[in-house]
Amino acid sequence: MTRLAPGTKLVVATHNKGKLAEFRDLLGPHGIALTSAGELGLPEPAETGTLYAENAAIKARAATAATGLPAISDDSGLAIDALDGAPGLFTADWAGNPRDFAAAMARVDRELLLRGVQTTGAKAHFVSALCLTWPGGTEQIFEGRVFGTLVWPPRGEKGFGYDPMFLPDGHTLTFGEMGPEAKHGLPPKGAGLSHRARAFMKLAQSVLGDAAGKA
Repeated sequence: MTRLAPGTKLVVATHNKGKLAEFRDLLGPHGIALTSAGELGLPEPAETGTLYAENAAIKARAATAATGLPAISDDSGLAIDALDGAPGLFTADWAGNPRDFAAAMARVDRELLLRGVQTTGAKAHFVSALCLTWPGGTEQIFEGRVFGTLVWPPRGEKGFGYDPMFLPDGHTLTFGEMGPEAKHGLPPKGAGLSHRARAFMKLAQSVLGDAAGKA
């Protein structure tokens, strides 16, 4: 089985600084040397998939093809029950270009009110699909989800994206109010709460042989 060993050079196929920071928090302790597609000046491929896993694979494959290095990519999204799963695959697109997630969160509020649904208390979940690609064509997919409700107005300036309006089940702080350890810290210090952390724990068990994957 292919393993990520300490010292492995790995490309994070993202231009999102928030995602890169989370990957550094998750993989840095394992001695993995990270760079990103954004830092390398790689173009962003068109995300034409119809599933999170397909879009993650598109980005990771492109990074591996351009660099000859293993690559990891995340495709994630916010799915809101009352909006039939939207924004879903279009979670980032709702923020426009350049990205404005304050505007995206305001759009969520408007869309819910148009349907007669109060934003605070609306059920939602985050999904993360991680794709790890290797030179030679091997690919591995890992998925995680976290369920919760929305709050309005948004709370907190930590995290990124829609974090300030997402309240995970069983917690009193939004992702925007949580520090990195609370949001995506891994056992034993953290609970592996976020969707990305939950996907990462599956990855860790498979390719790092690490106890983090056994939580």
